[in-house]
Amino acid sequence: MPVELTGKVALITGGSNGIGAASARRLASLGVRVVVADVDADQGKAVADEIGGVFVRCDVTQASDSAEAVALAVREFGGLDIAFLNAGIGTGCSLGDDFDVETYRRAMAINLDGVVYGAHYALPEVRKRGGQIIATASMAGLMAMPGDPVYGANKAAVVGLVRSLGGAYPDVRINALCPGFADTNIIVPLRSTLDEIGMPIIPVSAVVDGFMSIVEGSGTGEAWFVQAGRPSEPFGFRNPPGPRAADGSRIEAARKDPVSIALEEN
Repeated sequence: MPVELTGKVALITGGSNGIGAASARRLASLGVRVVVADVDADQGKAVADEIGGVFVRCDVTQASDSAEAVALAVREFGGLDIAFLNAGIGTGCSLGDDFDVETYRRAMAINLDGVVYGAHYALPEVRKRGGQIIATASMAGLMAMPGDPVYGANKAAVVGLVRSLGGAYPDVRINALCPGFADTNIIVPLRSTLDEIGMPIIPVSAVVDGFMSIVEGSGTGEAWFVQAGRPSEPFGFRNPPGPRAADGSRIEAARKDPVSIALEEN
């Protein structure tokens, strides 16, 4: 049965363009009241006006902006059901001769700190309504990203954060969306290279389909991949080796302890 979303409230960071804007339109078409949060005020207001939502200027590198965005959702619509922490940028430098501290810090601040701040301030409101938090990570968070190692690092951190939060807060759902190369501004510097090697570009609509699968699902602590030519689904992580006693026998973990569960072997 389809999940009834009419009357739900969503906050979307990075909501002015790309995946954020497309997700805002999809949710609004299903009766969701949407707060569009972004630093791009002109485009953000245009998206909000188009879908009958509201706009808030939000620089996700500033904790106070994330706090205000959540507060606005509560003031305008009475609560918060879905926090889509989607704002992100590419890095554009490696750790070699092109390394730049300011570029590195900006990428980490937007891609990781923005998720941390957004989750921190959204959690109390989302928990009141049994809602959910979805963070945009990337396939770069699930596999090696030699071309942009800093991007791979912050996206892997988002995946790790979501997996841990999923066990820490069983009364809400917390998941990650991990698209491959999607048709957004973030791949503009790479597009010619991707075309040359025959790498398929994923339509934004397909990424939104993956996002909606998470919204309408039931799992938590999952990282859903979105790749060309295959259905979106949670990535299957293999558990790391668990602890053993001195004699090599397996230690039975208490099932109620998420940390112990995470350390168990298959």
